[in-house]
Amino acid sequence: MANNTAPIDIATMSLAQIAQAVADKRLPPVDQWNPPHCGHSTMQIKPDGTWFHEGTPIGRAAMVKLFSTILRREPDGGYVLVTPVEKLDIDVDDVPFIAVEVNSEGEGAKRRLAFRTNVDDVVIAGPNNPLRFVEAEDGPRPYVMVRNGLEARIARPVYYELAQMAIDDGHDPIGLWSDGAFFPLEPDA
Repeated sequence: MANNTAPIDIATMSLAQIAQAVADKRLPPVDQWNPPHCGHSTMQIKPDGTWFHEGTPIGRAAMVKLFSTILRREPDGGYVLVTPVEKLDIDVDDVPFIAVEVNSEGEGAKRRLAFRTNVDDVVIAGPNNPLRFVEAEDGPRPYVMVRNGLEARIARPVYYELAQMAIDDGHDPIGLWSDGAFFPLEPDA
């Protein structure tokens, strides 16, 4: 289940090491579990990535990480916590995760971007884990696909790092390459 080791520090890792960490992480096969729906979990994930139970923030990071491993996105767009024996709804105000760190290796079309989330998932952006940008009242909101329909909103400081990389690359339209895919920084229409 959840790994109780120290958080991954992607700033000190090569992309090869990050890719190995991604491959080594074993998650429960929630996509294969189809238990009966048992109601609501009385849990909520706020837009800042804070998890709540019955209106109180969950203060134990290890508990949040554990719950994050059994989170699943349903075909109707809803979110559930699922085990082999029960399925409970969970309210997610935006997306379940926040990308809090980025590591870039290479330049231009050879660049690879690795993101670490607030629950220590690590993902390399690319064709299977695309970046997307949505226009919002407070400016563009960037997201990266983490796994199986679960996204992370990219934290504002990380977004600024990406924007600077894109400006330095000088592509027209402005955007970034990662793992062989180009992602324009313009919001989706």
